[in-house]
Amino acid sequence: MTIKLIAIGKTDNKAIIDLIEEYSKRLNFYIKFELEIIPDLKNTKSLSEALQKEKEGELILKKLVPSDELVLLDEQGKSYTSLDFSQYIQKKMNSGLKQLIFVIGGPYGFSDQVYSSANGKVSLSKMTFSHQMIRPFFIEQIYRAFTILRGEPYHHQ
Repeated sequence: MTIKLIAIGKTDNKAIIDLIEEYSKRLNFYIKFELEIIPDLKNTKSLSEALQKEKEGELILKKLVPSDELVLLDEQGKSYTSLDFSQYIQKKMNSGLKQLIFVIGGPYGFSDQVYSSANGKVSLSKMTFSHQMIRPFFIEQIYRAFTILRGEPYHHQ
């Protein structure tokens, strides 16, 4: 199985980039992991919030193939403990799924079309994080899930 994280907009902060690279490298020891960045839309000042979500949604959906499982990182999604999330990942791997795709949306969230295409939603917290900060947080949680599944000492219970 491949796990892919799709995010809207590039990250300019070197410290965040370093964290993303570090945990992506660690994660690739366990599973094929890819981070794909969809560039920010141009001239968004002239777009309504709905139109911006729609255009970003079209770019997200172009990245999918029918066999992909799409999971949105969304504040209204299901919350997991790290242990529960590791079990969620294990079930996805056991199902024979080829590619599990998680998506971090743009500043206004997702279009209705993206929501209707999604197989699920995951919430990392009831708190709000920047779209930049959520990237290393989430990649680290995927990494942590694999250390839990392997019984490695990264996770203390």
